[in-house]
Amino acid sequence: MRALQGCRGRGAFVGTVTLCLAAGWALQTPGGVSLVVPQPNINATVAQNILLSVEYSCRGIATIEWKHVSSWGTTSIVEWKSGNYVNISTVYKDRVTTFENGSIQLLNVGMRDAGYYFVTVTEEYGTNAYGTIIVNVYEIIYEDLHFVAVLFAFLAAVSAILICFMWLCNKSLHLFQKKTTHKLTGSNIPDEKGGIKQYSVRISSTVSLCTAFLTDNSLDVEVLTNVFTV
Repeated sequence: MRALQGCRGRGAFVGTVTLCLAAGWALQTPGGVSLVVPQPNINATVAQNILLSVEYSCRGIATIEWKHVSSWGTTSIVEWKSGNYVNISTVYKDRVTTFENGSIQLLNVGMRDAGYYFVTVTEEYGTNAYGTIIVNVYEIIYEDLHFVAVLFAFLAAVSAILICFMWLCNKSLHLFQKKTTHKLTGSNIPDEKGGIKQYSVRISSTVSLCTAFLTDNSLDVEVLTNVFTV
């Protein structure tokens, strides 16, 4: 009985040690990669900066890679290893900012930046996790409206200037005509009565000479010519 109890005690001890070793091995064994994409759809406008946000966790050192897939093809954006290196594609040079949680920021997006963005997180033990973000890029419609509004304002301003210029010209012409008429009228007023008298005398003399010519044919024609000429 004592021998049996001793064997049972040793078996329990060995079992406990084995369980502890198994638990320690399980804790040291890689537990995989988890990746969360909080915003799988992003709507942006041209020239806007967008953040492709993800969050990953793993026990080892991970390698993150981003790719862009669209109707123009597949393009590698960036690949980096946490605390080691960052390799940004030439196409996205000076347009991409990387973050420790695996997110990236795209600066000054254009229409060609629309499409699917795939992120791959690879742990050093070979475990992978994948995520996808769909980006829609729209043109800024209010730019066209802004251009039309500016053009309309410019044309309205030009029209107003032309109208004011025409009004000033018309006003100046009216004042000039008024002053000219006033001067002419003022210069004729003192001689108006005398001129009328003089014209009346000349007309009376002409009528008398014509009457004399009709009654007396001996009147010299040259005299009449001089009279009419005067």
